[in-house]
Amino acid sequence: MLLRKLSSSVLRLGLRTAIVGWGCAGVLLGVTHTALAQEDGAASDRTESPYFFVSGADAAVDALPLKSTNVEVSIAGVIADVTVTQVYRNEGQRALEAKYLFPGSTRAAVHAMSVELGGRVIHAQIREKEQARHEYEEAKSAGKTAALLEQHRPNVFQMNVSNIMPADEVRVELHYTELLVPEAGQYQFVFPAVVGPRYNSPDSESAQDKWVAQPVLRAGVETSAKFDLQVRLDTPVGLKEVVSPSHGIQVERVDTHHARIGLQKGAVANNRDFILDYRLAGDAIESGVMLMRGEEENFFLAMVEPPQDVGANLIVPREYIFVVDISGSMYGFPLDTAKQMLRELIGGLRAGDTFNVLLFAGSSRFLNTDAVAATPENIRAALRLIDEQGGGGSTELMPALRKVYAQPKSADVSRTIVVVTDGYVTVEREAFRLVRQHLDEANLFAFGIGSSVNRHLMEGLARAGMGEPFIITRAEDARAAAQRFRRMVMAPVLTQVAAQFSGVEVYDVAPEKLPDVLGERPVILFGKWRDGGQGGAPYELVVSGHNANGPYRQRLPLLEAVGNSTGQYGGLRHLWARQRIAELSDQENLEGGRALRGEITRLGLKYSLLTQYTSFVAIDQRVRRPAGGELVSVDQPQPLPAGTSNLAVSGNVPSSPEPESLGALLVMLSMLAMVARRRYRQRQHHLTA
Repeated sequence: MLLRKLSSSVLRLGLRTAIVGWGCAGVLLGVTHTALAQEDGAASDRTESPYFFVSGADAAVDALPLKSTNVEVSIAGVIADVTVTQVYRNEGQRALEAKYLFPGSTRAAVHAMSVELGGRVIHAQIREKEQARHEYEEAKSAGKTAALLEQHRPNVFQMNVSNIMPADEVRVELHYTELLVPEAGQYQFVFPAVVGPRYNSPDSESAQDKWVAQPVLRAGVETSAKFDLQVRLDTPVGLKEVVSPSHGIQVERVDTHHARIGLQKGAVANNRDFILDYRLAGDAIESGVMLMRGEEENFFLAMVEPPQDVGANLIVPREYIFVVDISGSMYGFPLDTAKQMLRELIGGLRAGDTFNVLLFAGSSRFLNTDAVAATPENIRAALRLIDEQGGGGSTELMPALRKVYAQPKSADVSRTIVVVTDGYVTVEREAFRLVRQHLDEANLFAFGIGSSVNRHLMEGLARAGMGEPFIITRAEDARAAAQRFRRMVMAPVLTQVAAQFSGVEVYDVAPEKLPDVLGERPVILFGKWRDGGQGGAPYELVVSGHNANGPYRQRLPLLEAVGNSTGQYGGLRHLWARQRIAELSDQENLEGGRALRGEITRLGLKYSLLTQYTSFVAIDQRVRRPAGGELVSVDQPQPLPAGTSNLAVSGNVPSSPEPESLGALLVMLSMLAMVARRRYRQRQHHLTA
């Protein structure tokens, strides 16, 4: 009986101690979450973060004026011409200004826009950004229907359409051209369909940008706007395979060189990127030169197949640092896919490699103080740590990158940084500059994971780090991406690359200097040309360089291309200008400020291109809203990208505690356990005394 009472007493004491301990832990977590919520709230006030859309109760206002988006794509060879038609209709009783944030391809050269209203077509004019905004605001105030297309990022655009009167239907068309660069013999066309919610760091130069405060539908809620897409595919070589890893499609084979592709009926199409993959017969990259004659200037595009891979035994020792995003927007599918991909990447390291892992959200931490050997034990420890992550908190990319570049590095080791994220941030400019400043220390590969990643960030990071971007939109693609990464980094590069033309004179060539060539990636050259060159020289392009096997040369004939240049490949004019603008923008990001604004603006105006400093504006000169009439502005909400959770929208749902919060919780629990043990021993001593 005495023993039973003693056991019962100890049990009650332990239970009370546990309750008190978990109560304190709950208070700690509550304080942590309250602090985080207050911090997020303050950040939301400063940066105007994305917010969940709540439909208003005013039946007189149409909160969803965008009714449909239709995309028509024509692919000829490696050039895609795209027409996007947005239909806005006011089904309310008040005049509207509709604002719609939408994504675009990072390689798109947007060169034309028109507006159709009541059977009249108004062609947009390219203007300096401030002038276009001024003309639009004047037209809006005067009661005229007007449209303004602005670029916030190379892959984020905003359409404003003012004075949409009740029962009006306004059709806005925009046109762009894009180059399709094959990889490992596969061609891919991507149409981004949704802008993911961005975490806007207070330290970003874009901290006050209004566009970031986009309304977002909750996960699983579909937008009412219809979406349709058709592709016409024409290739010089026979088509071998046409598939879409993102959508159900219907493929109509016209013949071996032509196909028509459309979406299957009933498919959810506007909450993820549309991706079309196709291969040509023979699986080889078609090397060649395209020439275009213009009224004032002639343009060329050269695409040269890379050299074949050789053995990996000639590669210098390599160190890998994996920088992994575990923030709230990565919760669920993106982080699960990242774990699968990292198991392939880290698990496939060679015995002579070294590596480290940095996890980041609102804070960041390394797995090891320094890089460790890729032994089975170290690889298992890294994968175990990654598997334990659940996703939560903000996305502080810049502190994580600074911590990586602060790591000491041996001179005889080739360092590769691998960034894994969905890219939902606004610090692109700062990140590009940081990576460029440390280009002599490491190259960088970017893995974007999610159904609608920030391709501008991923491609820009890889371009700044002389690496390659990898976009993974489905879990089943993770292994293939990891394998391609290994093939690429283990293949010796082609160095000292040079291109020499004969028979024609070339100038304004982009890029000015050719980078080292990685495996499975072709050499791309844009430029202008004029008749002439060396007398009697053959019409050809010679690409030369060195690889592990010695000197390398590849010759491409030009005579036939020169003879067929008139009237062909008109899109080369816009593509050359877009490439040049991208290079100037990269340089501006590196130097800081807006030193190259004038040159970028000049190119945008001359070649009629949308840039960060030029916009399209179209104005109907008829006054449609009477003076003093009410105008209501509405922001068209975006669906959350497929697979992204509500945790991506800050301040609306609780986030997981950061590593520091978890550490504080563990310290508190350890202290409570020590107190419980001491009290238990004292109680035992008192009972036995």
